[in-house]
Amino acid sequence: MTGLFGIGVGPGDPELVTLKAARLIGALPVLAHIGADGRPSRARRIAAGLIRPGVRELSVDMPMRFAPEAARPVYDDLAGRIEAEIAQGHGVGFLCEGDPLLYGSFVAILDRLVGRVPVTIVPGITSIAASAASAGHTLALRDEILAVLPATAPDARLRAALAAADSVAILKVGRHLPRIRLLLEEAGLAGRALVVAEVGRPEQAVRPLHQVAEERLPYFALILTRHPREAR
Repeated sequence: MTGLFGIGVGPGDPELVTLKAARLIGALPVLAHIGADGRPSRARRIAAGLIRPGVRELSVDMPMRFAPEAARPVYDDLAGRIEAEIAQGHGVGFLCEGDPLLYGSFVAILDRLVGRVPVTIVPGITSIAASAASAGHTLALRDEILAVLPATAPDARLRAALAAADSVAILKVGRHLPRIRLLLEEAGLAGRALVVAEVGRPEQAVRPLHQVAEERLPYFALILTRHPREAR
């Protein structure tokens, strides 16, 4: 078993790791992961109970606020180390919080290695799905449009998406909470909005947006809301 394996480990609860992901984590000889601002990888923390002794680990630290050009050498270095392992016939599992292809660092590694090494991607449960389940929040029905929005997008793009979608999930809110709150109020969606933080962790919290007094949310928090729908 050789090549690069992008392994989604879900949003935080180790019990939400898929059987396929667990099998690969327990079998691969090399695991790679990315920490942030000196903190250990959250994906590795989720998978910790599945990692067997003696596994070689490739890790880098990534500042959370960086210019793209500053991040490139970090990704280049890790991709090079992964490729070297694969050249020796090893399989390398890249641990990804949530799903590897949804706002994940794995994409930067994939872009550098696709076509150069065999790649297998194992999907993971997203924070969106886990948050909706925890809150009992319907994401979409029938012909409804669900929009996944990064709070970092410009106001004009967010405003258009909020007007067009029936249901929305807003990620990367953090310090953007005040402007997101205003956009949701403008769109008539603030009253139904839910904030879900640290989903799948013991400190998980689900609150209506109107009960959130602080000016910023934790990094691992998102907002779910939707326009009213007719009864089925």
